[in-house]
Amino acid sequence: MNVRKVILLFCVTALLISCGSSKKATTSRRTTAPSVRKIEVSREVREIKESKEETEKLLAPVSYKEKVQNYIFEYAGIAKHEMKQYGIPASITLAQGILESGAGYGELTGKANNHFGIKCHDWTGDRVYHDDDRSQECFRKYEKASYSFRDHSLFLKNRKRYAKLFTYKQEDYKSWAYGLRAAGYATDKKYPAKLISIIERYKLYTYDAEVLGNRYVPQEPEKPKKPTVSAAKNGEYVVQKGDTLYSISRRYNIKVSELKAYNNLKDNAIAIGQVLKVEEPDDNSDEF
Repeated sequence: MNVRKVILLFCVTALLISCGSSKKATTSRRTTAPSVRKIEVSREVREIKESKEETEKLLAPVSYKEKVQNYIFEYAGIAKHEMKQYGIPASITLAQGILESGAGYGELTGKANNHFGIKCHDWTGDRVYHDDDRSQECFRKYEKASYSFRDHSLFLKNRKRYAKLFTYKQEDYKSWAYGLRAAGYATDKKYPAKLISIIERYKLYTYDAEVLGNRYVPQEPEKPKKPTVSAAKNGEYVVQKGDTLYSISRRYNIKVSELKAYNNLKDNAIAIGQVLKVEEPDDNSDEF
């Protein structure tokens, strides 16, 4: 009986020990795995947040003025080189490029390096299709922007309808702007005015002057001619055609009432050739 009790007690003890070790192993696996997943998720969230902040910095808006200035900086040298080779004003080339390409940000420029909106016509090279005056029109595609500038020069130089442009002076960008529209380069009636506005706003005419070796002197609009002023001695004015007391008073910076008082006028009526005093009479003027 004692031997059986010992054997039974041994079996029970062994069973309890094995159950305890099994629970311990299971508990260990459950606590380890979730800890690893939690660390990985935390790292992923941090990386995505940093990437978003960097993207926002890269997508900072650029003003149209900055776009144009960047365009001029990048392509002015090419435009001047084309002017030397083919005689087309650099100001016209740059203004057309800015207008046609959206200062380099246009869709056609982005996918075809086409800075001047030149359509296929007799083109045998690469091409793209783009909505313009009509849906999906054929446009020339270039490998580099410089190839587009060269093709623009050849396009104007080798077509008879643009021949008149080359009779204008290279510094006469206004004639070139209107000539392009007249020759059919663009259908927009405001095309010349737009080119001229860009040229004058960003002073593109200075690049023409650099190529020609001239110092550019801006042409100021002619001021309307004033009627000849015949002034007698002792601060007197001879009335001209179209004069009024008001216009005379403005010219000499005095009041109408003062002008009437100087001349003993009872009303505003004056006559051509009438001599009016435009300065206060000097009481001692007759002493000599």
